[in-house]
Amino acid sequence: MKGNLRWKIPIILLVLIISLLYFLPSFSGVKDSPLSKIMPDRQVNLGLDLQGGIHLVLGVEVDRALERSLSQMGQDIRDEARLSDILVLRPRVENSRLVFTLLQKEQQPELDQLLSRTFTTMRVVSRQSQEDGRITYTLDFVQEFKDNLKDMTLEQAVKTIRNRIDQFGVAEPDIRRQQEDRIQVQLPGLDDPQRAIAIIGQTAHLEFKLVDEDADIDRAVQGVIPPGSRLYHQEITLPDGSTISEPIVLRAETAMTGEYITNAHTAFDQYGQPYVAISFDSRGSRIFERVTGENIRKRLAIVLDGNVYSTPVIQERISGGRASITGRFTVDEAHDLAVVLRAGSLPAPVFVMEERTVGPSLGQESIERGVRSALIGGALVIIFMIFYYGFAGVVANTVLAFNILLIMAGLAGFGATLTLPGIAGIILTIGIAVDANVLIFERIREELRRGLSPRAAIEEGYNRATLTILDANVTTIIAAVILYQFGTGPIRGFAVTLTLGVLASMFTAIFVSRVIFDIWISRRKPGMVLSI
Repeated sequence: MKGNLRWKIPIILLVLIISLLYFLPSFSGVKDSPLSKIMPDRQVNLGLDLQGGIHLVLGVEVDRALERSLSQMGQDIRDEARLSDILVLRPRVENSRLVFTLLQKEQQPELDQLLSRTFTTMRVVSRQSQEDGRITYTLDFVQEFKDNLKDMTLEQAVKTIRNRIDQFGVAEPDIRRQQEDRIQVQLPGLDDPQRAIAIIGQTAHLEFKLVDEDADIDRAVQGVIPPGSRLYHQEITLPDGSTISEPIVLRAETAMTGEYITNAHTAFDQYGQPYVAISFDSRGSRIFERVTGENIRKRLAIVLDGNVYSTPVIQERISGGRASITGRFTVDEAHDLAVVLRAGSLPAPVFVMEERTVGPSLGQESIERGVRSALIGGALVIIFMIFYYGFAGVVANTVLAFNILLIMAGLAGFGATLTLPGIAGIILTIGIAVDANVLIFERIREELRRGLSPRAAIEEGYNRATLTILDANVTTIIAAVILYQFGTGPIRGFAVTLTLGVLASMFTAIFVSRVIFDIWISRRKPGMVLSI
């Protein structure tokens, strides 16, 4: 037995030290002390219901992503058809379907073969012959591709929103996909919800378009727009600080998009005005250099989410893959724009379906009530165990305190978030941990009644009760894993603390308490009775 204690005690001490190293930084006094230099830079994070913050449910306009993909597919079909000398006119999206016109009827077999060979994700809905010999095609995506596109759109939206929130500086955000094209966003500790909503909801679809210098602005405003161009509006800041909206006609064809952006940050010009400096990857650099080289002395409009920010004149070929976006920004506006450009554009627009704000005072009240409940429940358990089991009850209470320490250290070590249901899970764990000790102690009592010695009774009690404890706890862990997998934020918080508590209780009840009894047995004087 002494041989076993030589390796068991160091294991317990090692676990205790590691637990303290992860748990103590959660206290402000320890975190700000010199000890923080030798401790892990982690602490127990409080959830939305404890420290306050904002809860959002966002709706994703998946149909817009589908229309964008259809529009891009129309351009691809037109380009491929042009390479095969097939004349296709004006691909456009109507009623969530792609419509275009084949100019020469005799080229229909060639076009059908091209579509079936190259564009396997598309299906021909209808072909309508016109009086002038043209054929109008109506195409749609196959259903399997639609389902995959929907999943990809939602997954990319979740990833993009998470990237934006991470750069915004919110600790432990909870961002997850829900049913019916919805995304749940929980931002604990946020003190500026409107700014976060603006960052999250900005699609950030960046385009570079050439200005149609030949277009008549007055006629364009009246609806007479040259083919291949579109009417936009640009906000112009006047010297007195006021703004006016001026119409401007841009080429419909996008010269370059923001998908090639690798970095974006806030910078300041010679007058101290903030602007957004952007950098492109190698492919984007080549495209930008080609676009600027082919359009010297022309204006290139920078369009973000349909808004024209600026229309600088291209003075020369721009190499190096760098550009800038100006527009009379404030420092915060330039910073937020840089954040969304760095994080990438949303694949589809999002809108706020539900918004709830939790004040920190309510969170503090929840913490106080939760802690009070844990203290009262723990005190009743401690008193009962000492009264009913004597020395064995003291052992159970000791390992119970160790068990709670392991839970808190686990929350800090894994970067988990403590929520109000999580506190409920800790309180439940107190009962689970004590229940394991009760099974062992009752088995030891039975063996003592049979006349076994304390050493033999303890040995037999642990051997017989261990399997029962393992079976019960494994089923609890399975249920907790299912709750974590399919539950929302609060339920997941409960599942996390419950799982950590069950694992900790198995270690403390089966291993740590057994070591304490072994130490008692090794130092037991002849004739000493086990108080249990």
